[in-house]
Amino acid sequence: MILVLRALGVGDLATAVPALRGLRAAFPGETLSLAAPAWLTPLISAIGGIDRTVAAAELEPLTGAPANPQIAVNLHGSGPESHRRLQALHPAKLWAFASRPAGHADGPGWHDDEHEVQRWCRLIRYYGVPCDPEDLDLDVPPADVPRGVTIIHPGAKSPARRWPPERFASVARRLSSAGHRVLITGSAAEHELCVRVSDAAGFDRSAVARTDLGELAALVAGARLLVSGDTGIAHLATAYRTPSVVLFGPVSPRRWGPPPDRPWHRAIWHGTRSERGDLPGPVHPALLAVNEDEVLTAADEVCRAAAAQ
Repeated sequence: MILVLRALGVGDLATAVPALRGLRAAFPGETLSLAAPAWLTPLISAIGGIDRTVAAAELEPLTGAPANPQIAVNLHGSGPESHRRLQALHPAKLWAFASRPAGHADGPGWHDDEHEVQRWCRLIRYYGVPCDPEDLDLDVPPADVPRGVTIIHPGAKSPARRWPPERFASVARRLSSAGHRVLITGSAAEHELCVRVSDAAGFDRSAVARTDLGELAALVAGARLLVSGDTGIAHLATAYRTPSVVLFGPVSPRRWGPPPDRPWHRAIWHGTRSERGDLPGPVHPALLAVNEDEVLTAADEVCRAAAAQ
């Protein structure tokens, strides 16, 4: 039994896909279990190779996980809290970054400025498991969703990472005028924000898409374009090679951005240093520095690059 902890969100899971696939290939005869939130199940299924999902919230004990796994792999964080959650299961081996407070010395050091995909690949390589950081693609969930739409996703987990809704509305309106069929997406908690953007763009309420995670993934997989902030849906665009323009604020795209060698993804950032992504309060100044014209120019460029592939 190999037990992996990654009890976070959509983008967090998507960036761990290469490491998970490396583990699957290295231990083909072992049961590979993933401790993650149950609502991520459609995305976990899209990875392939995960034998069992253990429902796990971010900070809670792993009460449903099997005891004494052969290897417990911490793809969740630097420790010590996440280390201790796995240590409580008494694994034969713990693969994790070194953490003195958790009493775990057998592991590589943590680098704050490392890209999230490279971070987890480096961890499992330390323990002798090959990992391909380009192995980011996901299967498309079976869902009846429209194809060829342009997705505007105005939400993000923290206020600092949310570009002003009136700017999203302006971009949506201008893309629609250029012939794009625009849909506005967001979580259930972001529905009012999506309606606000749709109304400001002059759309009717049918432009606000209500989807579950599987439907959202399928929508992105078949989309013409995604415009979003630095949030989970941007990683779905990477996974499905969908043209995307991603707007960054407090966090540098060097840490969470799409692969820089893909011309059909564009990260826009006017920051000078990377900060915490969960900053409270107003929109980050680096994000406010992004204007509608440069977003639209980038959108045209990524669509052209995708068409040329």
